[in-house]
Amino acid sequence: MTIREIFENLEQYFLDIINEKRHEPRDKLISGLLFFLSRFYRHAVQFRLWLYEKRIIRNRAIGCLVVSIGNLTCGGTGKTPVVEVFAKTLSPRLRKVAVLSRGYRSKERSIITRLRQKFASKKGTVPPKIVSDGKKLLLDSRFAGDEPYMLASNLKNVVVLVDKDRVKSGIYAVEEFGTDILIMDDGFQYLDLKPHINIMLVDSTNPFHNHHVLPRGLLREPIKNLRRADYIFLTKSNGGKHIRFLKSFLRKHNRRAEIIECCHKPLYLEDVYVKEKRFPLDYLKGRKVAALSAIACPDSFEKFIEELGGNILCRKSFADHHRFRQQEVIDFINLSKDQGAELIVTTEKDAVRIPRLDRRDVSICFLRVEIDIISGQESFDQCISRICFI
Repeated sequence: MTIREIFENLEQYFLDIINEKRHEPRDKLISGLLFFLSRFYRHAVQFRLWLYEKRIIRNRAIGCLVVSIGNLTCGGTGKTPVVEVFAKTLSPRLRKVAVLSRGYRSKERSIITRLRQKFASKKGTVPPKIVSDGKKLLLDSRFAGDEPYMLASNLKNVVVLVDKDRVKSGIYAVEEFGTDILIMDDGFQYLDLKPHINIMLVDSTNPFHNHHVLPRGLLREPIKNLRRADYIFLTKSNGGKHIRFLKSFLRKHNRRAEIIECCHKPLYLEDVYVKEKRFPLDYLKGRKVAALSAIACPDSFEKFIEELGGNILCRKSFADHHRFRQQEVIDFINLSKDQGAELIVTTEKDAVRIPRLDRRDVSICFLRVEIDIISGQESFDQCISRICFI
């Protein structure tokens, strides 16, 4: 077992405790400890925010419009498709757009490479990783990270940079690429770079988990910090009655933000190994399917398959951002064949982490989705106009 797999197992164990799936005395003791730690973490988060609000710690403005897109919870709200739709909408309007990502769980460059880049740099600093220069893809998913690689693959004329220091990568984007709009992916908690517009994503199917902050819950900061948002996107919305109550709850914490409802809309299926090989959505209808995923919320992905008429015979989900080993994929192919599956379906984010295989006895496709605004189109248009004319 690799170190990464050990950490994934530990992550799953603590998730089970947070979700109250474990009830042994030891698990209850750990749950109590996590609650105590979450209270401490909550105060630490609020103190940090206070330092920035009082200008004791100053954030940076870099002479370029910055749009921050983020959330309060850990994973699963659908940030990447929202970042993509903003970049796609802004880029044709004669704006030079760059996406800044931290590259969660991406592989670091070697020390030799970083030293070489540092000495070659005019400023004597290691430049950010350039996933795309707006013309071509320059890094694979291991070094870029899942989301940045996916964005760079789907966005034309948009620069995608990866660095934990978003101030540094933002300055680099402006100086090297002439960028005039920066989109900070997962930027709500990144306070060093001052945003002009804060866009908050809320998963309408599970808005705030158990309302506890880390590590007892999945909140990165208290719910009341919704007040910092200028626009709130309700993702995975189905227009149900609960949306009205959710909007009322959000209004208690933020009366000024525009609320926009959107959902993830499936577009087509695409072969993981042959990019030009695409299938319409009705290809799933009546077909026996195996579902493979490593995302925070596999239920919504599997629900898509079933709604499109696919009959899921077997399913396997790994920890979020799990990098598949070749043997794991082969084992799942064998399991799928044994169960009588005709097709393996995965997510677009997972597809970039599936290793190349010579076997083609069961096709592996990913489901391509995009954001579809179902309520608040005028507010979205207003948001785009505001960005373009600030």
